[in-house]
Amino acid sequence: MKILQIIPSISLVYGGPSQMILGLCGALAREGQDVTIITTNANGDQGQAPLDVPLQCIVEEDGYKVIYFNCSPFRRYKFSVDLLRWLWAHCGDYDVAHIHALFSPVTTMAASICRQKGLPYILRPLGTLDPKDLQKKRGLKKIYGNLLEKPNLRGSFGVHFTSQQEADVSEDFGAGINRLIVPLGVEIPDRTIDDNFIYDRYNIPRGKPLLLFMSRIEPKKGLQFLIPALQRLLNQGYDFHFVLAGANPQDRSYEAQIKAQITSSNLSDCTTITGFVTGDDKEALLQKADLFLLLSFYENFGIAVVEAIAFSTPVLISDQVYIYQEIEKAKAGWICNLNEDDLVKQLMIALESDEERQQRGLNGLNLVKQNYSWSAIARQLIEIYKKN
Repeated sequence: MKILQIIPSISLVYGGPSQMILGLCGALAREGQDVTIITTNANGDQGQAPLDVPLQCIVEEDGYKVIYFNCSPFRRYKFSVDLLRWLWAHCGDYDVAHIHALFSPVTTMAASICRQKGLPYILRPLGTLDPKDLQKKRGLKKIYGNLLEKPNLRGSFGVHFTSQQEADVSEDFGAGINRLIVPLGVEIPDRTIDDNFIYDRYNIPRGKPLLLFMSRIEPKKGLQFLIPALQRLLNQGYDFHFVLAGANPQDRSYEAQIKAQITSSNLSDCTTITGFVTGDDKEALLQKADLFLLLSFYENFGIAVVEAIAFSTPVLISDQVYIYQEIEKAKAGWICNLNEDDLVKQLMIALESDEERQQRGLNGLNLVKQNYSWSAIARQLIEIYKKN
């Protein structure tokens, strides 16, 4: 099949969605599919320079193709007239389109073009249909959703949700959508790197439980619960080291606020702030961590959680990370309610036993192998594409 993937940007500045689509397209290509991503050169909404990539030509990647288009006009909204012109001209070259993001003008218009040109498509909302997300700019989204996204939802042959909970809570503006539940995947590590370098590189002490937060530093990630909970653990005599790995190029002021909160507290002497990490640094931290932490207010999937358990690292997550039921059933970690007291309680339980953390880490790896390998997910999506 000739499969077209459409997304506003694949810059890593935008976090999980960009990372996900690259893994998906590589897996689809390995299953023998002809895959092309069309996207813009957007690289952040705070004045960052665009991606340094060739425009309007094929860039060969891991078995698939990427075509970048200049982000113009309305750079702030990752819009591209050139992308839409290309799509209008080339819709007939493809069998199916997979459109990632709602409430983004370029994907809204791309879906409209697919409808008009008769190219079957599915939509992946990236959590934008969650009632919590719809509360942001509520009035504008209600108008936008009913006027522009409702016809796109109704015209799709399915809407791709990444968890049952996301599908259950999501609004559809009365479009009567076909809800498709396909999780995201990760590459299961095929090597064990010599990760001891990470201690010296980031001045992390040996011999203490290593607690890791690795995600975008933004309000929805629950750091306002996590930081005071960790302070309480210290006050009760618990000994650990906390690593805050992440950044937020879209909101530097909030990132600075969180860092200042840590450095001015009793956490300052037992915390390492690494900034954004990739490659061997990222893998080493995931391998060395004794517990991975994500206390999001809502998370339509939680790709960072699956990455962690793929390294046999147990997790402690909130019950608003929408794969928490799978984590709980597999005993791959601990689940807490979104309040500080329950978080402290679950942290204490998780820190009680090295053996229990190790067992839950192994349970997590088995869960990834069973449910979250890219190859299995690619095959599942291919069957969906064929049914359009």
